Amino acid sequence: MVWYAFCEGIKHLMNLLIVDDEQNVLATTAMTINTSGGHQAFTAQNTRQADRILAEEDIHAILLDRMLGKEDGLEYLERLNSQGNRRPIIIFTAYSSIESAVESMRKGAFNYIEKPFVPEQIRHMLHVLEDKIRSMRKIEELESQFSQKEPPIVMDSKEPLLMEAYRIALKAARSDASILLLGPSGTGKSVLARRIHEASDRSEYPFVEISCPSLSKELLESELFGHAKGAFTGAVKETWGKVHAADHGTVFLDEIGELPLEIQPKLLRLMQKWEYERVGETRPRKANVRMITATNRDLQKEVEAGRFREDLYYRLKVITVELPPLLQRQADLRTLAESFLAFYAAKMNRPELSFDQEALQALQTYNWPGNLREMRNLIERAVILSEGERITAADLSLQPEPAANGLALGQAVPLSQIEEAHIRRVLEQADGYSHAARILDIDTATLYRKRKSLGLL
Repeated sequence: MVWYAFCEGIKHLMNLLIVDDEQNVLATTAMTINTSGGHQAFTAQNTRQADRILAEEDIHAILLDRMLGKEDGLEYLERLNSQGNRRPIIIFTAYSSIESAVESMRKGAFNYIEKPFVPEQIRHMLHVLEDKIRSMRKIEELESQFSQKEPPIVMDSKEPLLMEAYRIALKAARSDASILLLGPSGTGKSVLARRIHEASDRSEYPFVEISCPSLSKELLESELFGHAKGAFTGAVKETWGKVHAADHGTVFLDEIGELPLEIQPKLLRLMQKWEYERVGETRPRKANVRMITATNRDLQKEVEAGRFREDLYYRLKVITVELPPLLQRQADLRTLAESFLAFYAAKMNRPELSFDQEALQALQTYNWPGNLREMRNLIERAVILSEGERITAADLSLQPEPAANGLALGQAVPLSQIEEAHIRRVLEQADGYSHAARILDIDTATLYRKRKSLGLL
């Protein structure tokens, strides 16, 4: 468990495990924790009980006695840390000395409290613990931003319709309303979703993204809600899921139109009651999350075809924002291209790079079927392979006409050539074969046969 994953679970509440062989210490410490701002205490009198609770519950920190009868608390601390534990561990001890304090900290303890202690010491420790975890989460988030592998998308536009879409999105960000983002693949829906989260009151909490088409139904449900150990073949340990990780934050479901029908009522329950169950459990759990979804499908048609629940559809589209394809953003093309170029040129230590006039003309006349994602990938490739200080049209490998392999509609060539060129282009730009089949309006089996006949396998 990395620090960031652990910290994502920290919200207004903390679950703390107290491990002590003295019943009165367990009782008084648990009562103090349970009455201190809504935190919850779990108790164990030995390491065996502690292991069971750690396996079954989402514990954020551990209060551990230095001496557990015949067991050594510091040995248990070392064992936990050797197994990858990153939860803060606070040591209780009646054998206070500078030497024992130093030993505890050297072996990985977060803090140290001398017995006997009073409730105020526990409450102070909880505040320190909350601050530490919050600061660690911020550090991890900043490190993630500085090490980003993808260029930022320019959230400005000279196109009035897009500026209106941004205005609606950022105004809605201040509410808890669910937002549905519409538009073709590659238009920046996931970037806008993150910007909405950053502009919301939930910005200090996690933003969690899940791509619905990327997993099977079983794995997607587990990814969303988590699973209990043994819930299915291969479930060898407890998993808490993205919904739990996003508590008090935002869940972004990309390509929501691909969400299997079997999971849709579970998502609706989460949105209506903030309640869900892990796979393999019947115990309801709570998660306060804001939902942002995106799709390039017509969800109304999916409802009419019986592939999407109508009640979920209306729950998702409280606010709808539509992003246009890049072809309809002529006024923004140069700004976007130059921002991508600056990002990749800096990464390649080539800050002098710029576009020549022919390259700029090619950027303006190309039809961009893959939208922003295609532009980003083409410019990254050009930065890597180009020579000299200017990116040329040849470096970009763009055709100014909406054609492929030199073919165009109405040209005196067999239809099979046009079909082959079109299939090749769609396969290059699509997010996988299922996505390509939807664009071509054929099933995946038909696409497989066509790929085989064209020698594309």
